[in-house]
Amino acid sequence: MADTALSVPRRSPLAGAAERLAATTRSSGGAVRLAELPFLAQVNVRLDAKGAAADAVGLALGLSLPLEPDTVVRAGELTVLWLGPDEWLVVGPPDTQRDVESRIRAASGDEHVAVTDVSAQRTTLLVSGARARDLLAHGCPLDLHPRAFGAGRCAQTTLARAQVVLVARDEVGAGFWVLVRSSFAGYLTDWLLDAAAEYVRND
Repeated sequence: MADTALSVPRRSPLAGAAERLAATTRSSGGAVRLAELPFLAQVNVRLDAKGAAADAVGLALGLSLPLEPDTVVRAGELTVLWLGPDEWLVVGPPDTQRDVESRIRAASGDEHVAVTDVSAQRTTLLVSGARARDLLAHGCPLDLHPRAFGAGRCAQTTLARAQVVLVARDEVGAGFWVLVRSSFAGYLTDWLLDAAAEYVRND
């Protein structure tokens, strides 16, 4: 029997906000850049950082799992965030979560490792530009000065009272990733757009 199910195009949590984000980016004259990075692969990994699996998983991913709290390691298209002494989040390009998950499971062998695809839980906002830190500082309790939260740092924190994972990207001018639960994405986007209004030129 033929499959008669309708194919529904995938829609990101912030698809309806794309034009507003782009308009603020254009109007700010480079002060801020706001955009959604939809559908990034996100795989949560829990294992013993001192066990054999840590080295094996790192080798399979082409990097060493970060062991220093709140740090980020990047290799190629994969970024690994330290979330806890035995917990990491592997972030990769869209639709690569199955490959990442299978590589981790194959590498871990008989070691006790928990691997969970959490890609659908969150979307990612890009916040960059000359005033990106100032914008985020309006609603984040962390000290975001580069000396305290420089490139290659991450933290589980709040932004405008929404729980987020904040990542200071290590590429020049790359700004920040704000990983937020899909159910809070619209609210947080509205807050960012409102907070960014002071950087928008009205000419």
